[in-house]
Amino acid sequence: MVAAAVVACGFLLGTFPTAALVTRGSGRDVTAEGSGNPGATNVYRLAGPLAGALVFAGDALKGAVPVAAGLLLEGRSVALVAGGAAVVGHCFPPQRRLRGGRGVATSVGLVSVADPLVAGMTVVLWFLVVLASRRASLGSVAAAVAVPLTATLLGRATSEVVVFAAVAALVLARHWPNVRRLLRGGEGPLGPAGGGGHGLG
Repeated sequence: MVAAAVVACGFLLGTFPTAALVTRGSGRDVTAEGSGNPGATNVYRLAGPLAGALVFAGDALKGAVPVAAGLLLEGRSVALVAGGAAVVGHCFPPQRRLRGGRGVATSVGLVSVADPLVAGMTVVLWFLVVLASRRASLGSVAAAVAVPLTATLLGRATSEVVVFAAVAALVLARHWPNVRRLLRGGEGPLGPAGGGGHGLG
C-alpha cells in the first residue's frame, strides 16, 4: 500500500501546473502562446530567463521529490517507478486533457536523485550540444538517448536501465515534432524569438 501511494503521489505531483502558475503574474498564457508547451524554454521565450529558470526548477522537483520519498520509504525500485510516474503525470495531466510538457526537466529531477553521476554526465552533454547547435530540442533528444546508454555502460542495475529507457522513450516521443523539424532544417535557434525553444518541459 505504501509503494502504491508513493507512485500515485508521484503521478499527482507530476501534474502540478508549474508553468501556468509562474506565468500567471505576467499575463501570458503559456499553453496558448509560443509553442503552446508548458515547459521551461517556452516560458523563457515568453516571460524571460528568470521565469524559465523557475519553471525548470519546479518541474525538476516534481521528478526529484517522488524518487527521494521512494528511497526513504520503500527502496530503489519503488523510487524509480515513482519518478517515472511523475514524468508521465507531467506529460499527460488529466486536468489539461493529457496535454502536458515534454518531460525533460522532470526527468532531470528523477535522474539527479536516482543516479547523480548519470545525471551529471548527460547534463554536460546537453550543454555541449546546445552550445554547438543553439537548439534546446536537439540537446534534449541527445540527453534522452544518452541516459539509459550511460547507465548501461556504468553497469547500473537492470531495473534502473529499464526505467531510464522508458522515460527516455517518452521524452523522445514527446519531441517527435521537433525531430521532424530538425530533420527538415526548420527548427529555429534557442532564444526569446527563436523556434527551437521547445526542448525543455
